[in-house]
Amino acid sequence: MTHFRKSTATAAVAVLLLLTACSTTTGGTAGGDTAGRDLTAAGTYPIESLDPHGAQGATTGTQLAAQAIFSRLVRPDATGQVTGDLAEKWEPGATAAQWNFHLRSGATFSDGKPVTSADVVASFERMQKLDGPNAANFPDYEMTAPTADQVTLTAPAPDASIPRKLGLFYVIPAGVTAEDTAFFERPVGSGPFTVNRFAPSEVLAMSANSKHWAGAPQLDRLEIRTIPDLSARLTALRTGEVDVVWGIPDDQLPVLRGTSGVTVETVPSTAVFTMWFNSSSPALKSPKVRRALWQAVDFATIIKQLYPETGALADGLVAPPVLGYAKQEPVGYDPQAAKAALREAGFENGEKLRLQFSDAEFRPFVQAVASGLAESGVQVDVLEKEKAVFTKDLLALNWDINFQQLATPTYDAASNLGRLYPCAAGRTGYCNKELDALLAKAGASADEAERAELYGQAGQIIWRDAVGMYPMTVKLAYAWGKKVTEFTPDPSGLPDFSRVKLAAK
Repeated sequence: MTHFRKSTATAAVAVLLLLTACSTTTGGTAGGDTAGRDLTAAGTYPIESLDPHGAQGATTGTQLAAQAIFSRLVRPDATGQVTGDLAEKWEPGATAAQWNFHLRSGATFSDGKPVTSADVVASFERMQKLDGPNAANFPDYEMTAPTADQVTLTAPAPDASIPRKLGLFYVIPAGVTAEDTAFFERPVGSGPFTVNRFAPSEVLAMSANSKHWAGAPQLDRLEIRTIPDLSARLTALRTGEVDVVWGIPDDQLPVLRGTSGVTVETVPSTAVFTMWFNSSSPALKSPKVRRALWQAVDFATIIKQLYPETGALADGLVAPPVLGYAKQEPVGYDPQAAKAALREAGFENGEKLRLQFSDAEFRPFVQAVASGLAESGVQVDVLEKEKAVFTKDLLALNWDINFQQLATPTYDAASNLGRLYPCAAGRTGYCNKELDALLAKAGASADEAERAELYGQAGQIIWRDAVGMYPMTVKLAYAWGKKVTEFTPDPSGLPDFSRVKLAAK
């Protein structure tokens, strides 16, 4: 799964993985030019590669670049609904194990060559061969081309989430091999922009693609820079050196709201702070113990202190924009009830629980949770790990409590609940055959209303048994200046610059 981040505070507050906030001001282009149809963006995270099929394919930088340069069969809109890109219509076969996609006529690459089903199939096979993170969404799936304007994707078992998962799959010209890195220095794509210059981790400069099937974007030129330092990004925003920035912290939002000509808006994202319990740990086998630990932490106060504008108490396992979101009964802060439940369950608190996380951005939040547990007599070892170690230990269940920010970039609970909570996944040490049956039925139904209902029932089981604590949904903060007349804040944290409109000079 792709993880999105955004920064949400100064040194005292965490920056969230792969949930970036977008901000624009009234400034002109880089270097002080005043061209009215140019836009400069400064992202928090670098664009290290333009290859959407490779090892960097799920990162914020590559995803942002890919949606500008390449096209997908389908893509999510700003509300999370699936809309056509290269495909103008699609439907399941006799079962949801097979999906047919009909390509729109007239779509071409930026070199003028038509986009055909052969390009789509070759791209899918290249993604599978490279076995990057996005390929993990399609294990043992096969794509074929019955005709020049149709492709069929076949799964080993019914998978109704296929259209939403294809929002992470990008089409490039056939003939680009898995080993061809030179192609991505100046790639040919069918997206709204073409590449002029790419310096990894520094700058991506693009121009409008006049051959894009939906018409050229309003922008003539788009430049995305990497400015890792927060203060430098905000300075560039205020001085007009850049028009769009990522990484607006909570404590800076009031300042931006007080800046003349700047509009600030926060929108719900697809991410939820998630703290799994290792149910295979003897101390955490009981749902009563796990739920009592949840009650022992004053999450409302922690969120108010650290994320006053970009955080909210979660009331579900997945965020509201995601298919499968269902509101659950809140687990309120009640330290006395927590202590009583722990005593009744015979919880042994002499041995410390291992709470693991990765990325210093999350440190203040995790430490606050550990302090809350300590007040109820539960001792916690906070273990901040390097990403590789964290991932290895996560899969090995070498932890008692695991903190992650889980986003759902497909806007479909199949890639969250359906992938992470079945017994076979082995992610949390929790196994429930009733839950497995609900998740399997939801994943096989092509009826979205039925799927949403089934995921809601599954979520109720997970919430009731406190497989984890689900404290916070994340909001994305966007800000833009009067130069920008039309801008749609996106829950994914990946703004679509092809739809930005600017004021006339």
